[in-house]
Amino acid sequence: MKRYGNLFEKIVDVKNILEAHKNAKKGKRHYAEVKRFEERPYHYARNIRRMLIEKRYTPSPYVSMHIKDRGKPREILKTRYYPDRIIHHALMQVVQPILEETYIKDTYQSIMGRGTHKAIERVKSWMKDEVATRYCLKIDIRKFYPSVDNETLKALFRKKIKCKETLCLLDTLVDSSKGLPIGNYTSQTLANYYLSFFDHFVKEVLHVKHYARYADDMVFFSDSKENLHVKLEAIRAYLKTLKLEIKGNWQVFETRGRGLDFLGYRLFGNYALLRKKMATKIKRAFLKPIKSAKDISMVMSYLGWTKIASAYNFLRVVLTQQIKEKIRCVAKRLHIKNPLRSWVILAKRQKHKVQLTLF
Repeated sequence: MKRYGNLFEKIVDVKNILEAHKNAKKGKRHYAEVKRFEERPYHYARNIRRMLIEKRYTPSPYVSMHIKDRGKPREILKTRYYPDRIIHHALMQVVQPILEETYIKDTYQSIMGRGTHKAIERVKSWMKDEVATRYCLKIDIRKFYPSVDNETLKALFRKKIKCKETLCLLDTLVDSSKGLPIGNYTSQTLANYYLSFFDHFVKEVLHVKHYARYADDMVFFSDSKENLHVKLEAIRAYLKTLKLEIKGNWQVFETRGRGLDFLGYRLFGNYALLRKKMATKIKRAFLKPIKSAKDISMVMSYLGWTKIASAYNFLRVVLTQQIKEKIRCVAKRLHIKNPLRSWVILAKRQKHKVQLTLF
């Protein structure tokens, strides 16, 4: 495996730090720290450069927030914009492409050009082979992000990186909390990397042809239920070396007729249906007032979930003439293009697909 050196100078380059600020400030232009940085960008970029070169950087204390995500309580850890978030982006701009070299084709979270829709289309294509995907093992990991072992992660970094200064900076970030803090820009990439060697174990040692992972949600297919139970024990043993534990809600089941509940959809070989919870969430979102570009973005974001689903009837019910008219008026008032036109066309194209059923 190729190991990379001479990375630190790229990370602390002023141009890289300014690019990091440009990326980090998206959606945060109202922050006082962002405005302050914008007043003297080269001054603050050089400060960050000196701070890193002289090894004076110490991660700021996290601010803890408790939220509910898909009905589950989660602790979000937020850090300061300057210098922390800028340093996170500057580091990832150099290191992330190197870490991504270890990824297999069928891991999908937080990777440019992949994502939920790619994962769904891939799994649907596998399920057309009813024999090879007759049975499915579905697992996720108990408290994945907080359970990531700091020392194991630091050891894994050394498989791809040999630049001492870069490793020192990575170690500093990892040691700033126990496990990976949910909410950190670096966490999703580092979580993917942490499981990337497990992905290779599944493909190259267990020889699972049809396997997909999105964060810690994983599906494994086989023509034999017994085969999946045997592989489950090997998977448990490997994850134990990473100090991880499978949740108790794992399942081995027959996919024919039942389909597969994965990433907010119910999947079959030729089509995908929205889960009932997601359909309900979209309906409720559409009951909220639409007065601004942000509200329109919210509607379009939820409509994105219907893009790969067989949802013609659902769209016809939910996307009422009243909502269309509100969006048209707001778009006209704000002098922006009405984004719904393309979705009306999409709905018409879906007319001959299998219609949505709520279950």
